[in-house]
Amino acid sequence: MKINGQQYQSIWFEESDNSVNIIDQTRLPHRFEIITLNTLQDACHAIESMQVRGAPLIGVAAAYGIYLALLEDPQQLAVAMDKLAATRPTAVNLRWGLDRVNAALRHTVVEKRVEVALQEAQAMEREDSVICAQIGEHGTALLQEIWNEKHDKSKPLQVLTHCNAGALATVDWGTALSVIYKTAESGVPLHVWVDETRPRNQGASLTCWELAQHDIAHTLIVDNAGGHLMQHGQVDCCVVGSDRTTINGDVCNKIGTYLKALAAFDNDVPFFVALPVSSIDFTLSEGLKEIPIEQRDAEEVSHLSGVDEKGELSKIRLCPEGTAISNFGFDVTPARLISKIITEKGVCDAQHSQLQRLRS
Repeated sequence: MKINGQQYQSIWFEESDNSVNIIDQTRLPHRFEIITLNTLQDACHAIESMQVRGAPLIGVAAAYGIYLALLEDPQQLAVAMDKLAATRPTAVNLRWGLDRVNAALRHTVVEKRVEVALQEAQAMEREDSVICAQIGEHGTALLQEIWNEKHDKSKPLQVLTHCNAGALATVDWGTALSVIYKTAESGVPLHVWVDETRPRNQGASLTCWELAQHDIAHTLIVDNAGGHLMQHGQVDCCVVGSDRTTINGDVCNKIGTYLKALAAFDNDVPFFVALPVSSIDFTLSEGLKEIPIEQRDAEEVSHLSGVDEKGELSKIRLCPEGTAISNFGFDVTPARLISKIITEKGVCDAQHSQLQRLRS
């Protein structure tokens, strides 16, 4: 991703001091800060506190967490697996990343564990960038087709996205935003409607920041404005990401995604979901019954962070003290509401038969 004209990743290994560097996403868009992870505890905190977030990035961060744990003590593989697995329950890539590293270490002698864990984490880092670029290329074909069929070309292609499924949610490129970046590169004029994405405002703080860095036209809207825009013909398609997708095509994503899919369905607006195959949970059939939905800290709802008139980061309370709060982090969009699923292996319908083919 571009940041002030320079190329960055969301996570990378620093060979000079055997550390892992991340962009602290809790400080964006007001502060751009790089944090060094040196220990298992650092990695766990980064995932839990959402200094790193987004399903693909969580998977890579977990893999590096295993490396850091073994660097401290090559004997603590099982402990590290358990601690990292407990950090975020919804994103399937967390377990996928841990299982992949664990499989690589299964027949590795203790003395070689650190080396093998690092190699696997670095491989996952490299692969994620390539996978996300491929997702963008496959998605571009869909958006180009919509643009070619658009009668009024006096206005750009209008795309709505929810939360942040950009480079910050992956190692680089992103999933939903990779489609937008690649489509822009292809020459299609674009404008993006960005949901603020309460309660953490990851659309407002992260997606708007990313799009601005790439000079892509965008407008921030409140979460409940999407349906209104669709009713008035101001959205040509929706593109979102996914933290976990079932074999039957149900998609779990940031809370509020389901409502956007309902509005899109009612207004005949294509609703696309972009994700790596690693975000498909081939063991689950029904999202509503089987995907655990993370309940997050009430303070994410009761308080709002931002910059005050002095340019200082501050936090304010929005509701009366003592208010009862529910903070579901995700919801499930049924497969019937999804137009197409975009993966690194191509575009398919949200159906068991087509998703099953991706497993191989």
